[in-house]
Amino acid sequence: MPEGHSIHRVANTFRTDYLDSKVKVFSPQGRFESDAKLVSGRKLIDSTAVGKQLFLTFDNELTIRIHLGIYGKWNFYKVPISKAPEIWGQVRARFGSKSASADLRGPTACEVIDQEAVNSVLKRLGPDPLNPDPTGSEALRFISKVKGSKVAIGAALMNQAVISGIGNVYRAELLFRAGLNPKTPGEKISESALVAIWDDAVKLMRIGVKKGVMLTRDDHLSGSVLVKDRYFVYKREGLECRVCNKKVVVEEFLARKLYWCPKCQR
Repeated sequence: MPEGHSIHRVANTFRTDYLDSKVKVFSPQGRFESDAKLVSGRKLIDSTAVGKQLFLTFDNELTIRIHLGIYGKWNFYKVPISKAPEIWGQVRARFGSKSASADLRGPTACEVIDQEAVNSVLKRLGPDPLNPDPTGSEALRFISKVKGSKVAIGAALMNQAVISGIGNVYRAELLFRAGLNPKTPGEKISESALVAIWDDAVKLMRIGVKKGVMLTRDDHLSGSVLVKDRYFVYKREGLECRVCNKKVVVEEFLARKLYWCPKCQR
């Protein structure tokens, strides 16, 4: 499933290519056709991301909410919709303007909603490290949610109501960088450690938005690296930890694979 940085990149693409333009929206597959008619031909006035949710807002006060889920993906074309490639496969929605076009396939959610429904979605989402409040209130909200619970930090980081946009990769790498055992109850983690995790998430996810890939090793943050070399522990089960001589382990944890180092993350 795409993590938060990639959804923010999509939001940026829509701001660059479609903002203040009239956007044609239709559903070749047919499943989104009735909703598409509500906004097709309207001007796009905002494109934002919160965690893994994308919101495209039009000048008639309606918004398309998109959640890619596990199978959803985008194809972007730097050509007007009149010159977009022939449609292939199951395209839930095609978007187009006079200068760009895009196809959306296989999302978990793709719907047109009003502002009240947008607010309802936002209310249930946790703070997003890519939308931090300058006052620090979002960091405090994250800390409060974790400290007020006995839930393991490895589970809390995957809960979109606790922190938005974190997935399995960032979860594994953030906890390794923090030296935290994934099974540590949130209430037993110091506030300073949680501040450090939040700040690290802000740092790494901003790099992800800029680079288009998740880079979590400090010696690689400024350059390009092979996929297999990007991480400390993610998908490195059975290999020696990059810091100690212990082997990275993987186990099932709340129906997801959990990667960690038993020595560095005691």
